Amino acid sequence: MDIETIRHSTSHVLAQAVKSLWPDVKLGIGPAIEYGFYYDFDKKEPFAPEDLEKITNKMREIIKQDQKFVKKEMKKADAIELFEKMGETYKAELIKDIAGETVTLYSNADFLDLCKGPHVSSTKNIKAFALTHIAGAYWRGSEKNQMLQRIYGVAFETEKELKKHLMLLEEAKKRDHRKLGKELGFFIMDETVGAGLVIYKPKGAVLRNIIEEWEKTEHLKRGYQQALGPHVMKSDIWVRSGHYDYYKEHMYIFNIEGSEYAVKPMNCPAHILVFKSETRSYKDLPLRLFELGTVYRYEKSGVLHGLLRVRGFTQDDAHIFCLPEQVVDEIKSVIDFVLYALKVFGFDEFHVELSTQPQKHIGTNQDWDMATNALKKSLDDKNIKYEINEGDGAFYGPKIDIKLKDAIGRFWQCATIQCDFALPERFDLAYIDKDGSQKRPVMLHRVILGSIERFLGALIEHYAGALPLWLSPTQVIVMPITDKQKEYAGKIYEELKKHNIRSEIDTRNQTIGYKIRNAQMGKIPYMLIIGEKEEKEKSVSVRSRAKGDEGKTDMEKFIQKINKEVSSHS
Repeated sequence: MDIETIRHSTSHVLAQAVKSLWPDVKLGIGPAIEYGFYYDFDKKEPFAPEDLEKITNKMREIIKQDQKFVKKEMKKADAIELFEKMGETYKAELIKDIAGETVTLYSNADFLDLCKGPHVSSTKNIKAFALTHIAGAYWRGSEKNQMLQRIYGVAFETEKELKKHLMLLEEAKKRDHRKLGKELGFFIMDETVGAGLVIYKPKGAVLRNIIEEWEKTEHLKRGYQQALGPHVMKSDIWVRSGHYDYYKEHMYIFNIEGSEYAVKPMNCPAHILVFKSETRSYKDLPLRLFELGTVYRYEKSGVLHGLLRVRGFTQDDAHIFCLPEQVVDEIKSVIDFVLYALKVFGFDEFHVELSTQPQKHIGTNQDWDMATNALKKSLDDKNIKYEINEGDGAFYGPKIDIKLKDAIGRFWQCATIQCDFALPERFDLAYIDKDGSQKRPVMLHRVILGSIERFLGALIEHYAGALPLWLSPTQVIVMPITDKQKEYAGKIYEELKKHNIRSEIDTRNQTIGYKIRNAQMGKIPYMLIIGEKEEKEKSVSVRSRAKGDEGKTDMEKFIQKINKEVSSHS
């Protein structure tokens, strides 16, 4: 039996149960989604968490009754009249927008719903489900419409699969980067600043700087040059690039001194102008321009989610201008860079998608075919398996998306490689070829880690906050047992700083047990405990996050150990 059909059917039973318990509730929509389903409700009073248990019990009653799902067709006009009489105004509105003269309805027992199906034959075919949480959702996704209440659930073919998934959800809660980010002092998001905008606290800024410095070093090694574009540009350039027509709803646009400007949602135009600012020869290509560029995109408040979906973020963005015969090799080089980066940051598995020409696009079909074939050849040459994601390319070119897999099996969007023949045409880019003629370069858009914010969220959840030593904002904390060891502990602390080891010292008037627990909660990799014996022997007692008590050692050996672990990125 198709699992999506089971999940869709379960969403209908959810709606039936809610209507049974609260007859005045109006129904929205209830689709199947990955791992489960949801249904939207217009209810005057908010659902309480304890209501989920009531609804679950009512759903179990319905399932036990072995109610048959019956499909029927009805003329649109009759269906609109029927649902308006039932008070289901949202359903009537949906029917008005459906093409054709008839609509499909499904009934089970005395419950009737608008649905194109399919459904399981009977409610008894629903074996394993759970309601998980309640959220808000605007009707039809528009902030101009009524806010509805959305109940989410999960459904599987067996109880075993359900229990496994619920355990995964519990583990995901423990790893939630929003919770850990607050506990570890990495970042804050304050509504007085604005939704979807991140403020980094000192430790979060250190972590971000470590990643950005790694990025700069690795890009320079690979022949990239750094460029920097302004955060605000006149709208004219966005009109020329096509963003104004194809991306305007996601842009922040304003007027000043009689001219219209936009906060940049992407870094492409500035890099294009860098290319265009000089006469380029075929000998100059490929030209690889890199920028840690902060961009701003309007996202609806309902989809914002910690660091994973924000309105302001920084991309490790680059644009490669190359000869047509260089395209495949450049794409393969980017793929190698991505796979190296994933390995360095501790991600061993990934999933690849190739997204093709969307309905709304710029450029010719011939250019799109050449771009798509170049991406395909690059993946095929490297024997990388991929799925085709039809019609989901960027408006200016097809793309490869590489999604990393974390410690509990979830996939996160990471790298993107886009092949673009259209923008070089729009901006009249040219290089001087061997025969002295002017020709168009091909442009590759690419990110390695993607959004730094999203990558940080994935990183925190992957490691459950216990980051590897080389990434930890605080690598070592020094803890004297009593005030008598403060002076010696201070010397140890200074020695660590001298060797560029990120350190703290805890001289609070607390027990050593309290200090250790505090350091463990802070996910600090190493603790150096300083007592009377350590001071007398000029040694330190090492306690690690991973192994606990590691015994005594001298500072020289400890510093060598730290440096070796940092350099290996372990």
